Amino acid sequence: MSVNDKKKKQLLKKALLMIAPGTELRQAVNHIIHAETGALLVIGDVDSVLKISNGGFELYCQAAPQKIYELSKMDGAILLSEDVNQILRANVHLVPDSSLYTSETGMRHRSAERVAKQTKAIVISISQRRSTVSLFVDNFKYVLKDTREILAKSNQAMQTLEKYKNRLDQVASNLSALEYEDLVTLLDVVIVLQRSLMVEKVAIEIEKYIIELGIEGRLIQMQLDELMANVEEESLILIRDYAVKKQDGILIKEQLLELSNEELLDLLNIASLLGYEGTVSVLDRQIHPRGFRVLRKIPRLPYSVIDKIVKRFGDLQSILNAKNIDLDKVEGVGKARAEMIQDNLRKFKESTLIDRYV
Repeated sequence: MSVNDKKKKQLLKKALLMIAPGTELRQAVNHIIHAETGALLVIGDVDSVLKISNGGFELYCQAAPQKIYELSKMDGAILLSEDVNQILRANVHLVPDSSLYTSETGMRHRSAERVAKQTKAIVISISQRRSTVSLFVDNFKYVLKDTREILAKSNQAMQTLEKYKNRLDQVASNLSALEYEDLVTLLDVVIVLQRSLMVEKVAIEIEKYIIELGIEGRLIQMQLDELMANVEEESLILIRDYAVKKQDGILIKEQLLELSNEELLDLLNIASLLGYEGTVSVLDRQIHPRGFRVLRKIPRLPYSVIDKIVKRFGDLQSILNAKNIDLDKVEGVGKARAEMIQDNLRKFKESTLIDRYV
């Protein structure tokens, strides 16, 4: 994803948060829709907007839903401050560059799209006849959906997420057992990472719905937080454990998330980003975890200490076979922590293998 695409997504997110259910701006928009008056709201970048506008009158008063609604009864645009706390001007005639391309047909929407392209302002166009709300950010247009429609889609996505999460838990548990037995193949790792990425992609979609739902999405947010607990962290640790080069796991993670759904189904694409090149046969290659994933499960063991342990021993099997005196020599461990690490590793191994074979 390019820098410009990321910037546009951030601006759209900002706009959706401004107009989400529960905000004063959304109340004003709802009043306008019910009254079937239509409106053109311009938010932020005041200096640039004033250069392409004339007429109207200055207000510089505290914004309120009822005020915005009453002012919308006039034909001109309403200029709001960037934080939407002030109404700056009303009944403003906008005169954007007519040479800017627009796919819109109505005068209000044509002006909205051109103003958004010419300035850095967020423009909201409310259709008088169709009762639709369109957001224009830069050269991007987004039409707000009905709350009931978004709730239906988010609930459906949540059901999909639960299924994906259950499958992720299964393959992750299987990988843990294989790690203790030192029988991990690249295929085992790639499958877990694939499932984790699928879960995260669905979660990203749900987060978009939650932003647009505003206060109506609180329960969905709670469900999402519960299902996604530690998922993002665990996928990063998995990458650190198995990537060929000890490079930035966040960068690899970003590249993996940029894969399309079709590309994600090809396990070789994931293997390649981890640094394993070759044909399908490369997936049968036996590999060894560095130990980050297992050590991270130990309570109250800082990342800094985990890094030093992995650096000292090199891989998980060496850590499992290390004696207390060897762990004690690692900076930041000490005798008490060495015993705690050994005790936890033993318990984790026993419970994981029991779950696998019982």
